[in-house]
Amino acid sequence: MRVHARFWWSCAAALGTVLALTAGSPPPAPVPAADPTPGVVDNAGFEQGLTGWTVTGTGAAVESGGRDGSRLTHWSASRYRVSTSQRVEGLADGWWTVSAWVKSGGLDATSLRLTGCGVDDATTLPGTLQDDAWVRLSVSAYVVGGACTISVDTDGPANAWASVDDVSLAPGQVTRAIRGGDLSGLAKNEDAGATYASATGAPGDPVRLLADAGMNLGRLKVWVDPADGYNEVTHVVATAKRIKAAGMALMVDFHYSDRWTDPGAQGVPAAWATHDAAQLAVDVHDHTVEVLTALKSAGITADYVQVGNEINPGMLWPWGQTWDVDPSDDVPGAQWDNLAAFLTAGHDAVKEVSPTTRTILHLTNINNGIGSLTWWFDEVTARGVPFDVIGLSYYGYWHGSLADLQEAVTTLSDRYDRDVVVVETAYPFTLDDDTPAWENILNTPDELVAGYPATPAGQASALRAVQDVVASAPGGRGLGTVYWEPAWTSVAGNGWDPADPTSGNAWENQAMFGFDGRLLPVAAELQADPVAPAARAASTTSLRVARGRGQHAAATVAHVSVRAGRTAPTGLVVVRDGGVEVGRALLRARDRGAVDVRLGPLPRGTHVLTAQYAGDLSVLGSTSRPLTVRR
Repeated sequence: MRVHARFWWSCAAALGTVLALTAGSPPPAPVPAADPTPGVVDNAGFEQGLTGWTVTGTGAAVESGGRDGSRLTHWSASRYRVSTSQRVEGLADGWWTVSAWVKSGGLDATSLRLTGCGVDDATTLPGTLQDDAWVRLSVSAYVVGGACTISVDTDGPANAWASVDDVSLAPGQVTRAIRGGDLSGLAKNEDAGATYASATGAPGDPVRLLADAGMNLGRLKVWVDPADGYNEVTHVVATAKRIKAAGMALMVDFHYSDRWTDPGAQGVPAAWATHDAAQLAVDVHDHTVEVLTALKSAGITADYVQVGNEINPGMLWPWGQTWDVDPSDDVPGAQWDNLAAFLTAGHDAVKEVSPTTRTILHLTNINNGIGSLTWWFDEVTARGVPFDVIGLSYYGYWHGSLADLQEAVTTLSDRYDRDVVVVETAYPFTLDDDTPAWENILNTPDELVAGYPATPAGQASALRAVQDVVASAPGGRGLGTVYWEPAWTSVAGNGWDPADPTSGNAWENQAMFGFDGRLLPVAAELQADPVAPAARAASTTSLRVARGRGQHAAATVAHVSVRAGRTAPTGLVVVRDGGVEVGRALLRARDRGAVDVRLGPLPRGTHVLTAQYAGDLSVLGSTSRPLTVRR
């Protein structure tokens, strides 16, 4: 049988045996019944309809159209609330992860939850209206006491819908290990007069505000000799100090250029313009060492280093191009060997300064298909280019669906045996333009991802969807995400072009700070994942038995005592006869460690009884010594 039961069982369903009470005792607490299939999700693919699942509310149904058969669907023509749940018992204490393949339409209407576990968690289903493709979603909880409730809960408006299939529960934890932000533009923004505040309006340091919200990594780009004097080594070191002081990790993003690099531009720095390919490899090495050594001299070690930025077309054009970007120059076709030399030089330089720093090769344009990414990595790995992590850009309004992103994370991590991190992502909270006005990159509704409006709530949901899709990707190699330029708000003098101070900001509607400088709701999605409970007190369980009294005179009553120092233990107590459960009861704080379990009449013969206390968040479980009883 399946029941909803919080860890402390304060609202457990009355489906099990009840406590044997002495006169004057308070009414018994309902007890969750035993799970006939411990540790297993029954009817995980809904091929037997809703068998094994408990539905509360209206709007749940099983229909065709699943990944390979049936699926659970929540939908109603009017506003509705419905929960489809299953209680799973027989779980060892520790982290457990529920995973399911999902689709949905309706912003934040449906969530996948693990509750009644000990340390619970939940997340909303990502919207899939963009292509109606299945994505895998996972949620982890720390189980204490051997049981957990899996539920799909919808609380949404009319026509909000969700579909779920192939639910599984397995040991282990899925985390958003990297919850980062690119703070490259911050120094110039502040020098131009930008100010920042908490969500309530209290002025603050944006690095600290973001770190306090849960951001745990700062990313900084490096240019060689930029026209505006920012994003070079001096400013990088200064901002890196702030990032580290706030307790965050550091990712350094080398562009190997004097300005932006991306699939449309990979220009050689002016100082290197006359150098041949062999000398450019030396330049890459020396520049990398210079910056990382400057950081090291300031007491800073980069945790991650990108060797190049969005380098699908190569870098240091035309010498490191992956196709002929300019047929009119004297460098024909792809120059894979040169590119391999540049990338290797950058990687080796990183390891010379800090062997523990992980190097990243960063691509974009997932929308061109997984083959466009494997083509690139096949070429560089065939040439022995060393690297530690694969980096991807993912902007949902340009780079395909969430399913496309998840396929890329899974395929690349498996094919190249590397972790994958999304090093750039963002989404707008409005389509309006701040002052000074400059046309935003996204400014019309038709440019948005279907199902995600340009509102503060839409922005927050879009980020959480990317985080969850990366973390839940099959294979477990998605490290997390980095939000691009969360602090690049609109101020005069900090436009997109480092060579033109009159240029404007086309990105301020995708920042994590609003037009008033206040932190937006999206920052809440940076909050850390749940952690395991602190060290718990040991417990000792003892057992004795006696005949029942009054109307229970024919029964046997097990008197169970649980001791845990000065801590009052709570949780489930199960009595077994030769390993077979014969009774259970809830131990509450007011019981002060003692509870009676009515076992019913024991047949004639010898019985070997044990009492097992499941434990709680403060107290470890324990089992009594066997007690032999003859009837």
